[in-house]
Amino acid sequence: MKGITLVEVIIAVFLISIVLLGLLSAFYFGFRLLSLNERKITATQIAQGEIEKIRNMQYLDIGTIGAQLPYASGTLEAESKVILNGIEYKIERKVKFVSDLTDGSEACPLDYKKVEIKVSFSDILKGEVVLTTDIAPKNKIEEIQACSLQPAGILTVQVLDTKGNLISNPKIEIFNPNTGELIDSASPSSGKYDFPLSSGNYRVVVSKEGYSSERTYSVEEIAIPENPNPNVLEGKITQISLVIDKISSMTVQTLSTYGKDFFSDSFDNEEKISQKENITIFNGQAQLATNSEGYLPSGYLLSKEISPQNLTQWEEFSFENSKPLGTEIKYQIYFASDSEWLLIPDSDLPGNSLGFTESPINLTNLPISYSKLKIKATFTTNSTSFTPILYNWQLRWKTSNPVSIPNVKFDMRGEKIIGKDSNENPIYKFSTTTQTGLSGKIQLQNLEWDVYHFSNFQKDSQSLEVATSTPTQPVSLDPDTNLTVSFYLESTNSLLVTVLDSQTLKPIFSATTTLSSNNFSQTQYTDFNGQTLFLPLNSQYFNLLVEATGYNSTSTLVLVSGKTTIVVKLDPSE
Repeated sequence: MKGITLVEVIIAVFLISIVLLGLLSAFYFGFRLLSLNERKITATQIAQGEIEKIRNMQYLDIGTIGAQLPYASGTLEAESKVILNGIEYKIERKVKFVSDLTDGSEACPLDYKKVEIKVSFSDILKGEVVLTTDIAPKNKIEEIQACSLQPAGILTVQVLDTKGNLISNPKIEIFNPNTGELIDSASPSSGKYDFPLSSGNYRVVVSKEGYSSERTYSVEEIAIPENPNPNVLEGKITQISLVIDKISSMTVQTLSTYGKDFFSDSFDNEEKISQKENITIFNGQAQLATNSEGYLPSGYLLSKEISPQNLTQWEEFSFENSKPLGTEIKYQIYFASDSEWLLIPDSDLPGNSLGFTESPINLTNLPISYSKLKIKATFTTNSTSFTPILYNWQLRWKTSNPVSIPNVKFDMRGEKIIGKDSNENPIYKFSTTTQTGLSGKIQLQNLEWDVYHFSNFQKDSQSLEVATSTPTQPVSLDPDTNLTVSFYLESTNSLLVTVLDSQTLKPIFSATTTLSSNNFSQTQYTDFNGQTLFLPLNSQYFNLLVEATGYNSTSTLVLVSGKTTIVVKLDPSE
């Protein structure tokens, strides 16, 4: 017979150890659970014994030594300890007066007592048991005697929403305004609660998860508070109402008053061509077609319709081509007239009838009534061996579509006031200074319903003017809403930079653009349209450095005067 190897013995011992460890763990946790249940049973018995003892006490004695309203004063110790079966149990006693104004009697507001017994243990195993019971006076005499021993008034707090409806289960807290000590709290399902309290001045705070909060103020905090701390008088009912509602959020975005858009074609395919004759499109080139003898003498191509949205100004037409000796490409621009496409007259675009041969062509004086355009390129050659080649063309314009302005600081405040100072100047509940991020946006959370005002827009410590906003100021925010507020900002001088791939003419996202001059340097990143806007700026020359991953960087000198725009084309790095 074959013997058992040492490796097999080790594996067997390992597997047996795993099984035994699992059994031991199960036994250990089972033992802990059993011990915890035993201790909870003991704690429950202790608490029940305390409850029975209290029920057999005189009504006036039921309370803790030295307690202050709303808690009942009596002969019970607030805390004590007992050891059973070697385990120490802590007993905590609370006796609280409850006022029920619906009973029709306001002579004594202390209607009955609510007793809470908490028994806890905290050695190796931790746990607690809490039992409560209500103890009522046997008769009116005991009730009145309780009021004589601890004279009280009633503070009735009701919590409303903006429509005047009671809010269910709000958190109402009563504080000593001098020490900040929490005296009592409640979360009434009705939204209203009666607190029996000693005569004095109290701070009230109301709140609820997902809601705004409200509180009262002392004259030491605010000279003339809107919601002053209530005074509770013996034998009197003081009622206050505080209003809260669901919180809202607001997205604030800072934008330019204009943007730039363009049509471009790098001739990778014929998607942007509406018509052609004797022209071939292949591998990023448009050129004359061939026959058996060589290149054809002429041909043309026509772009698809260019119909800008929100056009404010035509800007420039540019192209890149090569024209060997004896070849030519002439460019003309057509406009839509009903169902026809007509050549824009020289009166509106000088030189258009003969055709343009040098790039770029300035279109800033072209009326925007020409809202739909097409570009035509006419190719010619006097040799079958040579053809002109068009590599790309681009037509640019300005639009009212905005560009995000990053890192704009602004002031924001609501109209709600918590009171006035000693000079009767308003103290606003909400007032802050913040700024938008790199995307030109900021999300403001946990705002309460209010009417908000925005002012003092600045970028790099220079002021920006608000041309308009959506919605218009002031901005009203309702409860439980998410509102987007757009501010369209402008300055006397600005620079809109558009960064494109030189081969595809597609926008380059997240290109690094650095604008600098003496004592000035600012870096921004292009958006998904390849654009970024610098403002406010002085009217002067700046150096513009543009960099992007996978591209050769480039630097150029640009004169900024008024609303200046520039297109930068980056060559892909090898």
